[in-house]
Amino acid sequence: MAARDLSDLSGKVVLISGGGGGIGSAAARAFAAAGAAVAVADRLKESAEVAAASVRQAGGDALALETDVTSDESVAAAVAGTLTRFGRLDVLYNTAGGTDPEDGPVTEVPLEVFDRTINLDLRGTFLCCRHAIPAIIRAGGGAVINMSSGAALRGASPFHVYGAAKGAILSLTRALAGHYAKQGVRVNAIASGRVQTARILRDWGTLDPADEGRDPQNPAARLREYPFWVGDPEHIAATAVFLASDAARMITGATIPADGGRSSY
Repeated sequence: MAARDLSDLSGKVVLISGGGGGIGSAAARAFAAAGAAVAVADRLKESAEVAAASVRQAGGDALALETDVTSDESVAAAVAGTLTRFGRLDVLYNTAGGTDPEDGPVTEVPLEVFDRTINLDLRGTFLCCRHAIPAIIRAGGGAVINMSSGAALRGASPFHVYGAAKGAILSLTRALAGHYAKQGVRVNAIASGRVQTARILRDWGTLDPADEGRDPQNPAARLREYPFWVGDPEHIAATAVFLASDAARMITGATIPADGGRSSY
């Protein structure tokens, strides 16, 4: 008897928040390549449509959804739209979020930055889980993958609000995993290092030493100490596909540090 392909996601439906760019759009292509149908939810309608079109051009099935993850009504509509189009939901991948260039130490950061960051990173993840998990349960179980950050695993980040939001996502992940395991839902998080998305390059610059002044984390120097700290969106997307698949059936409530070892040494 032929061995079962544990990485095959054929017949599964995946909803990706923030799916219109960066890690999200890379994940849309990766999930489709594994056989899944993909619902691409993004605040920018055009970005969602471009990402969905790229999946279809490669032979996959995709739906574009204009979605504001900070809005309860918008997230509910995205899940409903996914169910209307595909009839089920098996996997939620929360990639919507990000850093704010104005983030900084707790004594200095503007309160509006706190509100924006918590609203996008934490509330957005919370709302997507709130509306997607019941649908995943009705499908017979599945997986939720939340995006955290290496900043949540160690106290050296100068971005205190981002670190707080991403740390809260780790606690939320563990709570969800414990609560929904008996209903067949696995919940895990990815704590990433620096991922070279267009937004990161725009806000923080390249790894060229001439750009170091833009990023207080001094990425060029850090890369010398942690040579695996920097990666491409496809590297994180591949980790998410693994966590969604039966190959990761025994993994739940875990944080996978894809940070080049920064949280380990």
